[in-house]
Amino acid sequence: MTSSKTLLFLVPTVLAENTSEQVLSPQIKDVITNLNFFFAEDIRTARRFISSLKLGKVIDQITFVELNKNTHPADTKLQLQNLTQNAGIISEAGCPGVADPGAVAVKFAHELGISVVPLVGPSSILLALMASGMSGQSFTFHGYLPIDKTERKKEIQQLERDAHQRNQTQIFMETPFRNNQLMDAILESCQPDTLLCVASSLTAPDEYVKTQSIRHWRKGKPDLHKKPTIFLIG
Repeated sequence: MTSSKTLLFLVPTVLAENTSEQVLSPQIKDVITNLNFFFAEDIRTARRFISSLKLGKVIDQITFVELNKNTHPADTKLQLQNLTQNAGIISEAGCPGVADPGAVAVKFAHELGISVVPLVGPSSILLALMASGMSGQSFTFHGYLPIDKTERKKEIQQLERDAHQRNQTQIFMETPFRNNQLMDAILESCQPDTLLCVASSLTAPDEYVKTQSIRHWRKGKPDLHKKPTIFLIG
């Protein structure tokens, strides 16, 4: 069984390849060096990430447990109940527990008396908000919008109303290969004076962040195909 001395570290990873030296603090490497049990959204990606840090760890001696949207919560809780050592959670990209299935393990950790330790690292949501020039006092992250065109249009228009009526920044995203379709839907659904920020490939060499009115976006838009992107309406 676990005890109050057991620690669960929330270990951020990179948003873009080959950027660990720029975006990860030395603390993250120190923590990973001393952990041999990880919950991972994608085990292959987690193994590759740890290997890239060149910490001298033998990857095959590390225990990885899958934790993604398909993992049954009871399985995750059982793994935590049986922990006999400190553990970490590694997201597919960015910070665990934020728009991420790692939140399930964190919830159980609190219930079981396991101390949760969040580590500083890149979050595409917060980086996009910081760079948008929109309200950071009141904002909402909605995750993915509906795929159905009619429902998506209704949702975008509701987000636009919330942005204007509450002065609340509305943040959302899409699967990278559908970014261009979402961009088109936003431009078709929103009023000309509404502000839209597009934050793409954050922390990567081809990082792109721009905020302007829908009227200006309609004159020219970037190609966002297969580029991780956060959208903000304000």
